[in-house]
Amino acid sequence: MTMRLLFLVFAFFLSLAHAEEFLDPAVAFKPSVKALDGQTLEISYEIAKGYYLYRDKFRFTVDGETAPLGTPTLPKGKEHDDENFGKVEVYYKTVAIRVPVERMSSGPLALKLNVTSQGCADAGVCYPPQTQQLSVELPDPASAPPASAAPADGDESGRIADTLKNAGFWTSLAFFFIAGLGLL
Repeated sequence: MTMRLLFLVFAFFLSLAHAEEFLDPAVAFKPSVKALDGQTLEISYEIAKGYYLYRDKFRFTVDGETAPLGTPTLPKGKEHDDENFGKVEVYYKTVAIRVPVERMSSGPLALKLNVTSQGCADAGVCYPPQTQQLSVELPDPASAPPASAAPADGDESGRIADTLKNAGFWTSLAFFFIAGLGLL
């Protein structure tokens, strides 16, 4: 009897030692924000290994009436069959979401942004929606550098330059080899 009781106590404490500890949601899902220009925010999440965020559970609001936010641009997520929500898209590792700001005035603009997200651990625990407040300052839209003009459809040299700028070493080498043959 004593051996059986001792075994049960040992098994209980052993199971506690191997029980998985789940991260606090503020650690598992770390948001940050930066201004891309005077009218666009980029909200990024660093997602801990073994955790994911739901694509359709993001909400963004601004404190006060400083500037309404437009519709966020969310990248495509990875399909996931979730026992709570069925087939959904989720994000692992990182996600960057662009949010337009509908400015009502010029000049720099300080915003207090409320970001809401919901996620789970692969091991089975799901967190309720979490809201965190982030601060960001948008520059004056008039002082932002102008966007580079895209080449016109008929501008062949612009398209070639763009292709070479984004091409790898071997692609560029092959292009110049073929172009050299054309000069012969």
